[in-house]
Amino acid sequence: MLRAAGDALVEHGFDRLDLADVARRAEVGKTTVYRRWGTAAALVADLLTDMAEQSLPRADTGSLIGDLRANARLVQRTLVDSRQGALFRAVIVAATCDPRAAEALHRFYAVRIAEWVPCVEQAVRRGELPSGTDAAEVVRAVSAPLYYRLLVSGDPIDRAAADRAAEAAAVAARAGVYTPTNSSN
Repeated sequence: MLRAAGDALVEHGFDRLDLADVARRAEVGKTTVYRRWGTAAALVADLLTDMAEQSLPRADTGSLIGDLRANARLVQRTLVDSRQGALFRAVIVAATCDPRAAEALHRFYAVRIAEWVPCVEQAVRRGELPSGTDAAEVVRAVSAPLYYRLLVSGDPIDRAAADRAAEAAAVAARAGVYTPTNSSN
């Protein structure tokens, strides 16, 4: 059913997501879908939970830049994928107009950020980054430029953009931008 929901979301967007259509696509009775989810937002929330669980685990390349590039390239591949990119745009739209969808999107990204935080923490232990570096902020800094391209500028989300995002986050982290002494600036 979640696959059918994702297909419907990609095809029609959140504003036209119809639970009866999802039931038809999944070849189940619509009462099954309505009983389980009741609303499109609840369905999107479960879809995001499933997406977080299905996401690829983080890489461990042994270096900060290698790990951040792996993260950025994973985000890049996801956003340019014809199905996944459209799905993320639809889910983000849903999150802007529905609090349950927004909460689910926040949980999704919390899971994904937590998956990649250890690569930054390991870099701190190896001496690649200053002590006290906010690992979650570094991870967010990697994907933010790619989402900007997806949602705002429309610029290509290519491998070069992914590598630049990783390198910029690494340079900023090495400079101490993500340490407590710089967090109030």
